[in-house]
Amino acid sequence: MTLLEAIQARHSVRAYQEQPLTDADAQALQEKIDEVNRIGRLHIQLIRNEPKAFLGPFARYGKFRGVTDYLVMIGQKADDLDERIGYYGEQLVLFAQTIGLNTCWVGLSYTKIPNTYVLNEGEVILAFISIGYGATQGVSHKIKRIDQVSNVSDSTPDWFRRGVEAALLAPTAINQQKFSFEYMGMTEGRHLVRAKKGFSLVGYTHMDLGIAKYHFEIAAGKENFEWA
Repeated sequence: MTLLEAIQARHSVRAYQEQPLTDADAQALQEKIDEVNRIGRLHIQLIRNEPKAFLGPFARYGKFRGVTDYLVMIGQKADDLDERIGYYGEQLVLFAQTIGLNTCWVGLSYTKIPNTYVLNEGEVILAFISIGYGATQGVSHKIKRIDQVSNVSDSTPDWFRRGVEAALLAPTAINQQKFSFEYMGMTEGRHLVRAKKGFSLVGYTHMDLGIAKYHFEIAAGKENFEWA
């Protein structure tokens, strides 16, 4: 499965089979975690065979079932941490999809279990991501039109439209999709695109923007443009 195919196939999954990650899948996932931690300056950790984080009242409210493996999304406090967590965390989500795993970004519906992760000085936890073999493959949700989140038109490049379409398939908090993409033309021979977050009382818009930008890059092709 390619990353573009993973974007199409991925849906948030909250119910999982009672089957722990295989050693092969866990190793492949850990190698990818090590890569994004190094590049993204993060401290994301894979927790295996630990069911308590998704057994509390918040998890029941979120309708989670059968979660025993998950990612703890950790990084040093910084102004851009939320966006980096979203951008690099979605790399793990789509990678997991390509190897047959299902996932769900979790902002509140979890319990922090002591002694299951390492939190260094100055680090914070921003989210969890449940991961495993889904009881189902999830379902699609209503999304906005591309003209509601971009300035796409007959004069914008085809790759820009493809990028926006992929961004609209990105997971966001309560499916709020509070982001926008603007094609800004060419400067010194390079196409420029500006990505912006919108306002939301729910929050998580910086993280959502990072997730959406990664989807955009996959479909648009990073070689075609630069972020303004």
